[in-house]
Amino acid sequence: MAQQAPASQDAAGSAQQQQQPVDTQNQSARAFEGKITKAGDKLVLQESSTQQSYQLDDQDKAKQYEGKKVKVTATMDPNTNTLHVVDITPVDR
Repeated sequence: MAQQAPASQDAAGSAQQQQQPVDTQNQSARAFEGKITKAGDKLVLQESSTQQSYQLDDQDKAKQYEGKKVKVTATMDPNTNTLHVVDITPVDR
């Protein structure tokens, strides 16, 4: 019986460890594909698949791709719908 108690604790500990990488993945950069367009006085990414628009935190980097299809590697702030740009590359289609 003494052996079962540590096994239960290990199972609970493992469950907690599995939850931590999920939180980390939410903060990791991912790719968004779409077109850089103007929304008012700001440049945004209009995602191709969902037609969702995202604000871009790096307006200078986005400026050179205005009107073009791009892949933006970024982390997203879900509270503000803002992409924190890591990289922007053109997409040939």
